Amino acid sequence: MPRSSGHAAVAPAPDPLPVPVVDNHTHLDIRRTDLPDPLAAEPPGVQPAGEDQVDEGGRSTEDVARALRQAAAVGVDRVVQVGCDLESARFTVAQLEHHPSMLGAVALHPNEAPLLAERGALEAALTEIEEMLAHPRVRAVGETGLDYYRTGPDGRPAQHESFRRHIDLAKRHGLALQIHDRDSHEDVLRILAEEGAPETTVLHCFSGDLTMARECVERGYLLSFAGTVTFKSASGLRDALAVTPLEQILVETDAPYLTPAPHRGSANAPYLVPLTVRVMAGVLGVDVPTLCQAISDTSERAYGPW
Repeated sequence: MPRSSGHAAVAPAPDPLPVPVVDNHTHLDIRRTDLPDPLAAEPPGVQPAGEDQVDEGGRSTEDVARALRQAAAVGVDRVVQVGCDLESARFTVAQLEHHPSMLGAVALHPNEAPLLAERGALEAALTEIEEMLAHPRVRAVGETGLDYYRTGPDGRPAQHESFRRHIDLAKRHGLALQIHDRDSHEDVLRILAEEGAPETTVLHCFSGDLTMARECVERGYLLSFAGTVTFKSASGLRDALAVTPLEQILVETDAPYLTPAPHRGSANAPYLVPLTVRVMAGVLGVDVPTLCQAISDTSERAYGPW
């Protein structure tokens, strides 16, 4: 459905992938109110699994189970659920008890850090995040990083401090680091170099150009591509993907945002990953099964077995 159609609907299920993959970064706690909800019912092409009660005002355990069923039906059989403030981090840890196909990442989003700092609450929030890292199914610190699009210069010192603290947490706990980088490429790379990046460092929703991709590859980072790589305007992002080795590539939704073409007017969900994977395979010049297997292997190398 074209983005400009004005008639948003739940996107139909794509053809299943031949080899199962991992959605590296999704937010199953977030319910968009501006678009039809793909988690409210099975999308076209997915067999219904019965009606279940939904907790008013937020996602229920059954909402999450439905999202995971939808995804598994098209070959997305594992996900990394990301909590990026205290509320969503608590949600993430709670849901890990119910869903064996889910691993968790928890952190304070860079736009959250200045707000907490203003209230004198950043230190306490970081302490709680560290406590959550003890859960055996929390396998990443994220998403952390820098965001100069929504936070102005006054908030940058708090973002920098929070980012450095999260890097330290990932290294001390032996966990992967998932990085949010928006309009802040140079400083993200600089701070990672200054602090020393964790062994597994993931650029979530990679948004850099070819030059940045080459530097990240040289440093050994993993690049995770979202639905943005399918956008007609994203030729620079596809150039970046083209120079990234298969063993350093991940795929994600960042759901419910960044829905891949041709369904940009619909809410995103993990079951739409196959659309992104197939575009990525075309850019890389590899067959879809080969890319799927590489993504699956790299995901388990980064986070361990599910």
